[in-house]
Amino acid sequence: MGEAPRIPSAVDIPIPEGGSDVAREAVTGLYTRGVIARKEAFPRQWASQLGEDIDTAFREALSRPNGAVGRGPKRYYVEIHPEQLRGWLELVDHPWVRMVCESVLGPDYQIVELGFDIPGPGAVNQPWHRDFPMPEETRVNRRLTSLAFNATAVDTAEDMGPFEIAPTTQWDLPDGFDHAMFPPKSVYPRYEALAERKYPRMGDISARSALTIHRGTQNRSDKSRPVLVLGVDAPGAGNAAHHSMEVTREFFESLPQRVRDHIVCPVVETLTPITQKHSIEGLMMGEA
Repeated sequence: MGEAPRIPSAVDIPIPEGGSDVAREAVTGLYTRGVIARKEAFPRQWASQLGEDIDTAFREALSRPNGAVGRGPKRYYVEIHPEQLRGWLELVDHPWVRMVCESVLGPDYQIVELGFDIPGPGAVNQPWHRDFPMPEETRVNRRLTSLAFNATAVDTAEDMGPFEIAPTTQWDLPDGFDHAMFPPKSVYPRYEALAERKYPRMGDISARSALTIHRGTQNRSDKSRPVLVLGVDAPGAGNAAHHSMEVTREFFESLPQRVRDHIVCPVVETLTPITQKHSIEGLMMGEA
């Protein structure tokens, strides 16, 4: 069902002029496979602190209405403000993260989302999906306009429900997709044949096109597997409208200019607790 994807040839891939070999590899990897990673990008202490901050934010979110949104049984997503994460500046200012953003999205990339997924014990397989419908710029001009960076707060074990992704599928046209995001079950065998199971460790970071077909898998352990999500756009991509990130003026003014230049969220005097609005209805029940 649907038109076969067209993976860009070497001449289609927008290799940055004058870029390093690492930058060229990053762009090529995201335009071909749809996912790349940097092992041991951060010290384990940074990841341990990440886990503490996620736990604090999760408990706070669960204490109020619509503070967390379901992404399937025993699975939640929570959007947070940068100031809720002590390691946010180290994350967005990491040389690899900045290089990937600049090389793929351009020098004026925009930081639009910060949140985390928590598949708890008993979480089930999600349906195969992409995070939002394919933009016209991607469908027509074959250009990626957004990236999702992920960092785990634990060493992922087999029984924790690892992240599963089907490389090359960021180019799949959404023919027959429910809500332009959920492919029909008739094509699941293709995704299962392509699928790679990811077992990141504390300190690792990955970057992917949010259009690459993926799913969270069943958590058979007695532990949660919290994963941070950093969303970044090319100018004009428009995903900031789906999020509620804010920074205080004091925090904003404490940041280096090279980071301020990429903040497009409101600068406020007092942060407002986030009511989650990045809901994906098709994920609520898990895989049927």
